[in-house]
Amino acid sequence: MRIELGHEEPPEIGLIALIDCIFFLLMFFMIATSFKQDKQQKQDKELPVTLPTAQASLAINGAAGAPLVIGVDAKGKIYIDGDRMGVQAFHDRLKKEAAANPRRRIRIDGDQRAEYQHIVRVLDLCQFEGFTNIAMRTRK
Repeated sequence: MRIELGHEEPPEIGLIALIDCIFFLLMFFMIATSFKQDKQQKQDKELPVTLPTAQASLAINGAAGAPLVIGVDAKGKIYIDGDRMGVQAFHDRLKKEAAANPRRRIRIDGDQRAEYQHIVRVLDLCQFEGFTNIAMRTRK
């Protein structure tokens, strides 16, 4: 004998729970990508140079004035005091610096993965403009 319990209802999908899960995932991905952008912006502000290591280095006193800092990244791009420059703009800036003070100290921050030719090009331009006090920066 079969017992009737009432009218059978078709199964329902809980739409409210599904919408809550979708909004939760949306918020998670929005927050996760905002953290990634902050890290990317921080990397854009830093000079992309990994300095090579040296066994011995000298401490230089700051009495002679601040050196002109020239950076060369792994791809050979040139930076002066953190600003990226093309070769011609770099040459013009060196001319201006040499006219103002030809005895100014120059510090080259070359990436350890940079090709030697890029560093030599910077050294050649510095020597061409008459700079003689040139140093290479390394890590201890």
